[in-house]
Parts: sequence; structure tokens; C-alpha cells
Amino acid sequence: MSTASPIAAAPQVLKAPSGDSAQRGSTAAVRATVEGVIADIRERGDAAVREYSATFDGYAPESFLLSPEQIAEIVARVPEQVLVDIRFVQEQVRVMAQRQLESLTEFEIETLPGVLLGQRNVPIQAAGAYVPGGKYPLLASAHMTIVTAKVAGVERVAACTPLIKGEVPDATVAAMHLAGADEIYLLGGIQAIAALAVGTETIAPVHMIAGPGNAFVAEAKRQLFGEVGIDLFAGPTEVLIVADEHADPFIVAVDLLSQAEHGPDSPAVLITTSEELGRQVIAHVDTLLIDMPTKDFAEPAWRDWGAVLVVDTLDEAYALADEYAYEHVQILTAEPREALEKMRNYGALFLGEGTCVSYGDKVIGTNHVLPTRGAARYTGGLWVGKYLRTVTYQEVVDTDSSAMLGELCGRAARVERFEGHGRSGDVRAAKYRRTGLPWSAQSYAV
Repeated sequence: MSTASPIAAAPQVLKAPSGDSAQRGSTAAVRATVEGVIADIRERGDAAVREYSATFDGYAPESFLLSPEQIAEIVARVPEQVLVDIRFVQEQVRVMAQRQLESLTEFEIETLPGVLLGQRNVPIQAAGAYVPGGKYPLLASAHMTIVTAKVAGVERVAACTPLIKGEVPDATVAAMHLAGADEIYLLGGIQAIAALAVGTETIAPVHMIAGPGNAFVAEAKRQLFGEVGIDLFAGPTEVLIVADEHADPFIVAVDLLSQAEHGPDSPAVLITTSEELGRQVIAHVDTLLIDMPTKDFAEPAWRDWGAVLVVDTLDEAYALADEYAYEHVQILTAEPREALEKMRNYGALFLGEGTCVSYGDKVIGTNHVLPTRGAARYTGGLWVGKYLRTVTYQEVVDTDSSAMLGELCGRAARVERFEGHGRSGDVRAAKYRRTGLPWSAQSYAV
């Protein structure tokens, strides 16, 4: 629950979204398509994967797995400056993930004489990393999913990415390789997610799948969740900016459109205490869209999902932002760090004019796989802990303590009418204290 003041009055709306929110969900057609593909791949394995890849991507090789020789050839085609930049960014991601790992403490405590309780953080054994292609190569997703998994200690990372317009995405493959992927498959869409989850003759199944994707990829992850773990239930990218009268309206406009270009259903929202700033931002956005190269996505996103809201105070702005619970929340105010105390519901905060959401997406080192559709109310984004299982262990080495716990267990279990549980306690109480059992089968005790 936010510590910000409740919203005193409805915000003034300078621009409201015009799209139908129901259209942003997973449609019945998408669900049915995904269900059919998964069922077919379960039954026919590699043959089905190859057919769907040919249908959806026009690509059906004998093997989707890239050999070390093929990877070396692809990496050699990537410009040296691109490789330098990839290594730099991956090091930023690695440093952040390593620090997160160090913050997860394992321990063992003695709660009673000879009663030892402990906690360990055990990495999962196999993870799938999905790096989307489609219209744009999103090689940063390789950094976020693969580097983080490897820092966590995942033994096997199988990474998938599709062709882009029939061509191998060289930079993406290089990023996957440099990040430490153990297997790289030129495979995308539902068929990639299904193959990773259920396994085929040539692709061993994984235990968790991470990475963003389109509506079909998101739906495939949703349907397969439980059979495998997933990072998040993902939706379209979201950005929300909180700004006061000190913000630069041109920068606000640029930053809103930087996320709107992700897709035609990506909402971009401004909450401000300044009506003048809000109107200037709208004017700048309209001008910027005229010749924006990614206008085909950014313009409908802004038209259908963009909003500009004016409130009286920053406390009201923070409270309203918490109601949105958006993936990316950017704070462009005179005192941006105030949001750390005032806000609670967000995927990631971007504080001050010197930073921006695009830094988080591409270069700064925090993970860009973040909760959308209000999920920030109950979860954070992808981090090293997602690849770890926090498990416990217990050992009772003191016989007096075991006898005492046995007596307690017998009483507690019978209150709940779990006789079998009670007897497990009884036999220890009897063995270690040589007392009679309250039920007839005393032969259970030694």
C-alpha cells in the first residue's frame, strides 16, 4: 500500500486513451492457436516444430541448433564495435546480478538443543531463454535472460531466437553466445516455447523459460506454466512518467515515445502537477511523430493508449501512479528520490532527468524483463533469484529434543485429526524417552 496521500479529486484529463482495453488481452483465437500448436508438438515432436517454423518463419532446417562452427562464423560477421558494446553491457548486467546473488544469504541456525534448521539457494538445472526477433532484433534480452541465469549458476541455458525477415540476426546470436548460452537455436514463436517446455527428439526440456515475446509467445508461456516455470506473465511494454513544473517537456515527450515504439498497444502515460507542461508535452509528441522512423508503432500506441493527467500535488501523482502499477515509472521532478519513499507499485523506477527507461532497456545493467498489466502490485521483475530455488533442510541430532518434539507433534496432529502424523511423533517420543505409546501398535517403537 502506498504511503502517498489518497487522491483528493479526479485528475484533469488532457488526453485519454481511445483504445479498447479488452483488445489488449489474449484473444480466443490466440489461445486456440497456441493450444493446438502445443498439442501437436507434444505428439509429433521435431516434425511438428519444423512444420510450424516453416509456416510462421519460412525456415525449416534439419537442425535448429547452431554448431560451434556456425556460431563462430556468425560472430565473425558482427562489427567489432558492436561486440565491444555487447561485452560492456553484459558486464553491467553481470555486476548487478552478482550483487543480487551476494545479497541472498544461506544460513543454518540451532533453534533448540540439537535442532538444526537451514536455508540454501539452489539454482535450477536448465533454463530456456527466449530472445524475440520479429520486426526488431532485441539482443538486450539475451543479456537479461542468459547472463542472469549463468550468474545464478544454471548449468544449462538453451536460448532461442527467430530469423528476422529470413536472415540470421548476427548481433543477437553473438550476444547469446557471449552471454554464455550453452545451446543456441534459430527458432521462434510458439514452437520455440513449446519445444523448450515439453522437449522433442533433439531439444531437451528445460525447467524454466524467461524472456519477452509477442502475444503468441506470452500465451504459450501462460499455457505451459506449471509444467515449467516462467519469469512473468507478460503484456505490452508500459511507461508512466511523473513530472512536475521543473521537467523539460521535450525530454518528457521523447521518453514517452521511446517506449510507445515497442508496439501499437504499448501505453505511455504522463501524470503531472503542471497543466502547462502537460499541454507542451502533447504538442511535442505530435511534432515528433511526424517523421519518427518507428511511427507505425508509436503513433497508434500514443493515439490509442496514451494519456496525460493533471493532479494538484506530487503526493496525488505518486498515489495515482501506484494505482497504474506500471512496468516502467520515470520520475522527472525536482526531488526524484522522494519517489523511493512515496511509491510502492512499479516494475522499475528511473529517477531524474539523467536517466531514462531506455537505459534500463539497453545498457545500464538492471534487468528489463519487468511485470506488466498491474502485476507490479505483487511481483518484481526478472532477477538472479528467479533462477534459484530457496530450499530448507532440518536435522534433529539431540534425542531429548526429538522426544519433546515427538510429544508435541502427536498432540498437534491429533487436534487436526491426522493420526498418521501423530504416530510419527509418537515413535520418536517412545524411542528416545522409552515411554508408552498412546495407540496399540507399540511394535512401531524400537
